[in-house]
Amino acid sequence: MDSLLLPPQEPYRNWVELPRDITASILLKLGAVEILNTAQLVCSSWRSICKDPSMWRSIDMRNLGDLWDMDYDLEKMCRHAVDRSSGGLVDIDIQYFGTDDLLQYIADRSSHLKRLRLVSCYSISDEGLSEVATKFPLLEELDISYCSLSKQALEVVGHCCPLLKSFKLNNHGFKHPRTECNEEALVIAENMPHLCCLQIFGNKLTNEGLQAILDGCPNLESLDLRQCFNVNLEGHLGKRCIERIKDLRRPYDPTDDYPFDTEIADVGSSEEDYPSGLSEIDFLSDDDDYYEFSGGSDMSDYGDLVFDY
Repeated sequence: MDSLLLPPQEPYRNWVELPRDITASILLKLGAVEILNTAQLVCSSWRSICKDPSMWRSIDMRNLGDLWDMDYDLEKMCRHAVDRSSGGLVDIDIQYFGTDDLLQYIADRSSHLKRLRLVSCYSISDEGLSEVATKFPLLEELDISYCSLSKQALEVVGHCCPLLKSFKLNNHGFKHPRTECNEEALVIAENMPHLCCLQIFGNKLTNEGLQAILDGCPNLESLDLRQCFNVNLEGHLGKRCIERIKDLRRPYDPTDDYPFDTEIADVGSSEEDYPSGLSEIDFLSDDDDYYEFSGGSDMSDYGDLVFDY
């Protein structure tokens, strides 16, 4: 009698039997690391989906947690993900482990790239970025935040990527010592005329640099100036920004939605150019690839288990 009161049992659902397009949309929620090391090993049908080039039009290797605890070579893994795109890559995010060699590898195999995001990639040089910029003629969105790049590299990017509409060049905000520098702002103003969105969090530009950006980028609709403490938006310039910019973030606006550390640096001039308050000694030497982890192995150690299972 009691069994009659029990709720009816739901039918058993076999995830493997889901339609291929639904399974693909679920797996796309994972990042490249999870797909290559976990999802594709579940079963043959998932393996087949994970090898489809359409799964690799966008490669997300951001926010990977504690890199030093990982047991694989992230650069080699990223190269494999790029290979799987079969030339169809349009969107890639790399954080911490990017190098000139990796950027060149991506450029040689991704002529249709529209979005490139490089964050905290200190091993990417001016020469490395300048060399590959000519291979990204379709690039529309670029983020090179917290990277050690000069105005010369930005000039090359501006010349070689005429379709660029969104640009992020973020850094760590500084109040002391107070340093003014409009070099990057002037490069943006003179070489990126089609920008619609610009984020320069923590930049050292002044009102002069901002004025140049407004003059040189007539299509600008979104401008993030948070922690740009040399900018004063009072008076005519502030009025012009309000009238021109639909989405304006002021220097002292809240930073709750900003994805990185927003602590304001207050350090000596010898350290001011390091976004996390680190000095040069805190970075590994050029002979050490800091994406190689102690006790770890590269992807070849996984053999067929990872890539060809």
